Amino acid sequence: MARARGPSVRLRLTLSYAGFLLLAGALLLAVVWVFLLRYVPDAVLVTSDPTGRRPGLFVPNRSDLLRAFVPRAAAASAFLLVFGLVGGWFLAGRMLAPLTRITDATRLAAAGSLSHRIRLPGREDEFRELADAFDGMLTRLEAHVAEQRRFAANASHELRTPLTITQALLDVAREDPDRDAGELVDRLHAVNTRAIDLTEALLVLTRADQRSFPREHVDLSLVAEEATETLLPLAERRGLTVETSGDVASTVGSHPLLLQMTTNLLHNAIVHNVPGQGAVWVRTSTGRRGVTLTVENTGEQLAPHLVATLAEPFQRGTERRYTDHVGAGLGLAIVRSIAEAHDGTLTLTPRAAGGLRATVDLPAAPPD
Repeated sequence: MARARGPSVRLRLTLSYAGFLLLAGALLLAVVWVFLLRYVPDAVLVTSDPTGRRPGLFVPNRSDLLRAFVPRAAAASAFLLVFGLVGGWFLAGRMLAPLTRITDATRLAAAGSLSHRIRLPGREDEFRELADAFDGMLTRLEAHVAEQRRFAANASHELRTPLTITQALLDVAREDPDRDAGELVDRLHAVNTRAIDLTEALLVLTRADQRSFPREHVDLSLVAEEATETLLPLAERRGLTVETSGDVASTVGSHPLLLQMTTNLLHNAIVHNVPGQGAVWVRTSTGRRGVTLTVENTGEQLAPHLVATLAEPFQRGTERRYTDHVGAGLGLAIVRSIAEAHDGTLTLTPRAAGGLRATVDLPAAPPD
């Protein structure tokens, strides 16, 4: 919305400083005037010495005081006005200098330069707090933009892969009409299923990031049981045991998203495990600050630097990248996004005996 341009803040501060100084001077002169009036008579008084040895003494009246005081008071007021305007102008400029730096940094950020920082020197004050907060916002925004760019590039690559495979299969079928059509259909079906799974994962991730979902009371212990019942056949086929335990852990959020989060954690724990002799533990608990969902699994020893990247989109770990259960690479990324959308956190920790411990902390539901 277009607005008429008004006087600058520096000019307004200058006029305020000058006006306040002029008002203070006027009040001081008024006090002096009232004080002097107490000792000045209304009429002219001439006193004489009764002995006649000294001449008479002349005492000025209020008219004489007015003629002597007003010109000097006016000169003092004019000096205060000029001094207030000049001094106020420089003082306002000095006070607004940090704001100018913040404004310049804002323009650079609006132009796309997110690497610029204000780094305002000096002691802690309101301008320093504003500059530090702005620098922190730029740091988070720069990291978010970089993450979004990496995500877009990785998503494009992941989506292009099944399309490229499909194109190659169709080219082979066109060049070799005698090729088994059943094998071709099966491979195309597998590739198409992978593309659908990836697209659905991207949609879930976007929905979680936007936080556009209705909220209700959800018991994480029931969600854990539901996810366990769904994936128990997969665990049994791989020879794994799944143990679910814990107390009632009520939070507020989207039941479908929290179920998706728990299912992803449990599926990750089952797929990346020790076939035939592994185990998965699912626990829920309630603490002072909120509720906790913990999923642990047996498995290979994981390096801490590898675990720190597992929740990034399309990061699967180098030693697990080309297994039969490669997935879309968005399972833990979706878990982290859903947790953050519910004002929670995801913590991944390698187990000393091998495997991974995933802990989701969420706010507890308020009492009814």
